[in-house]
Amino acid sequence: MASITKLLSMKLSSTSKSVILLILCTFFWGSCFPIGKHALSEIHALTLVFWRFVIAAACLALYLRLMRGQPLSITRKQWLWVILVSAVGVGGLNLGLFTGLTYTSAANGSLIMALSPLITSLIACLAQRTRPTFSQCFSLLVSLSGVLLVITNGQFEILLSLTLNQGDQMIFVGMLAWSFYTYFSQGISRWMPVIPYTFVGMVSGAGVIGVMCLLTPDLNPITELFNSPAISIIDVVYIGLFGTVAGYLLWLNGVRELGSSTASLFFNFVPVFSVLTAFLLGQSVTQLQLVGIAVVILGLILPRLMMLKRKPDTASQIA
Repeated sequence: MASITKLLSMKLSSTSKSVILLILCTFFWGSCFPIGKHALSEIHALTLVFWRFVIAAACLALYLRLMRGQPLSITRKQWLWVILVSAVGVGGLNLGLFTGLTYTSAANGSLIMALSPLITSLIACLAQRTRPTFSQCFSLLVSLSGVLLVITNGQFEILLSLTLNQGDQMIFVGMLAWSFYTYFSQGISRWMPVIPYTFVGMVSGAGVIGVMCLLTPDLNPITELFNSPAISIIDVVYIGLFGTVAGYLLWLNGVRELGSSTASLFFNFVPVFSVLTAFLLGQSVTQLQLVGIAVVILGLILPRLMMLKRKPDTASQIA
């Protein structure tokens, strides 16, 4: 009995740790929006994305070099699958998102990206031929309502005027790429460690964006970055280290521990932390947006509180 209790406590501790790390991950990603917006006033979007992946890949390569871990024993087919998922998921998301924002508004883009948890859950249900649980549906609907409240600032009539222009379509494709990446990463993380998998993702992303830079006339990421103000370089380094290296490692760890459907719910925190970071940088935040933040948090923790409430009842029935 003691060993079972110890095992359960270890499992709970692991789950709680994964939840905390996922929230930290979404903070890094959310803070990158206002910081990235500031950087984009000086440098091209493709330059920003290219350097975030180069910085991330260099950091992870140095870490793997210093750790000198055992060589990966995976097949050639598995390597091809990892590279394909990484190129489509990591490269596709950033290419679709930052290119799409050139043709559409940030509100449209944020709203489309907020659909990622729903799409990830649907992909998981279709692939596993299961139905989403009531807890998942409830948490998703409540959290998505909070996201919409934050994005629209309570003016829900904005939703009625949305039209899918070229930029919206690009961001939608990027959102689909990220949703598939989140789902398939759950399986890949069972036979490939998180850090090497993240490194492959960063190299794949840098490759995809690098090709796009070569195809873009009069764009030289190296010259453009080093001719930028120091604050813009700091912005790029922050996005590369925290928004990419730390963010992706924490995200993949959460996917491995909690599953793609549950982990994807935490994506709703991204616009929340984006608003909070904007406030810390001096931008205004309304009371209605704070209400939306509370709704997002409520949607994530309420189902878990209900589960904890049921456990004592079950225990008393057994006794």
